[in-house]
Amino acid sequence: MDESGDSGRPQPGAGGTAPGTDPDNGKPKRPAEPGGGLLMGRPFGVPVYVAPSWFVVAALITWVFGGQLDRVLPELGAARYLVALFFAIAFYASVLVHELAHTVAALRYKLPVRRIQLQFFGGVSEIEKESETPGREFVLAFVGPLLSLVLGGVFYGAMQFVEPGTVPGVLLAGLMISNLIVAAFNLLPGLPLDGGRMLRAVVWKITGKPMNGTIAAAWVGRGLAVVVLVGLPLLTHTGALGGSAQDIGGVETVMDALLAAILAAIIWTGAGNSLRMARLREHLPDLRARTLTRRAVPVESATPLSEALRRANEAGARALVVVDGQGNPKGVVREAAIVGVPEHRRPWVAVSGLAQDLTDGMKVPAELAGEALLDRLKATPATEYLVVEETGQIYGVLSTADVERAFVKAMARPEA
Repeated sequence: MDESGDSGRPQPGAGGTAPGTDPDNGKPKRPAEPGGGLLMGRPFGVPVYVAPSWFVVAALITWVFGGQLDRVLPELGAARYLVALFFAIAFYASVLVHELAHTVAALRYKLPVRRIQLQFFGGVSEIEKESETPGREFVLAFVGPLLSLVLGGVFYGAMQFVEPGTVPGVLLAGLMISNLIVAAFNLLPGLPLDGGRMLRAVVWKITGKPMNGTIAAAWVGRGLAVVVLVGLPLLTHTGALGGSAQDIGGVETVMDALLAAILAAIIWTGAGNSLRMARLREHLPDLRARTLTRRAVPVESATPLSEALRRANEAGARALVVVDGQGNPKGVVREAAIVGVPEHRRPWVAVSGLAQDLTDGMKVPAELAGEALLDRLKATPATEYLVVEETGQIYGVLSTADVERAFVKAMARPEA
């Protein structure tokens, strides 16, 4: 199952340090490689990971498909499980092609892709930004199922050149059917499936509001989850998906119900997450550097911490900026460092020893807001940033902790 989407937004934490900073000294550390399992490669510059859950599913596919091969090709013996393992790997290679289609389309539209992850029941393409138009959203969602349909056709064509009832014939038939199932399932019109994103694009186009499309597609997705939970075991029990009702035993019934519950949970959760992230994105414009900035007092580097704090208290400020003799900002005193200095030592500690040197990325325009603000903070991880006016004049200090609290507040808004 495909769940491609923009899931790369910075996540708020519980403490006062930014993602990508060292909690002990507040200094930026090198951004970590986006994890998610075993790194397999970087097609188009995008890392592809295989999650640990994939190995569980691959083993399950090997076992189930191996049992089917025993009925079709009993002469294989134990070698049938090697053939079944090859099928599992080939199937997930097809899923990777599906995800690469999303990735290529996203890169074509200049949308950054954080990673591709092959996992339980399919893959995920983590696209970090939303499409700018409903047309691009529709294309971005449709290319995945389209490639799966194309692969199904390719495998069907290849079947015409091999003998039916042979290992190549069975493998090609299985890959054809599995790709057609992947395409059909992903075209179901509910989030987080590709069909849900296509529905979202259509409603967005009609109403002119992307949020309306997200709400409609998310609720259809929740409806699909209920249908899968109830309908899949029912179809299997009545023999509608192959076999007869008499052949179905208690173990198979439990397995079908478990599979349906897992699929339904994935769809329901994905729909809810899509709706929650859309609600959060709707409130992103409320995250403004100017409104979140703490008032700051400029102090020279040799100023004792106790004196600097006295000046800040008198001015009603909550931050300290280290400046040179001409008043040019050179660093921001870290709040965590201040807390770590006992009060009796503060008269003998200069603010320069507690300051983080300013880089260009740590100077944030006061008018920056929403996604642009978050992208700026993400590009240069730090605990505090200097907020400046267009003229370069110091406006104040922006703390990552304040941004995180604003994130939490936005995420706590009730969803539809």
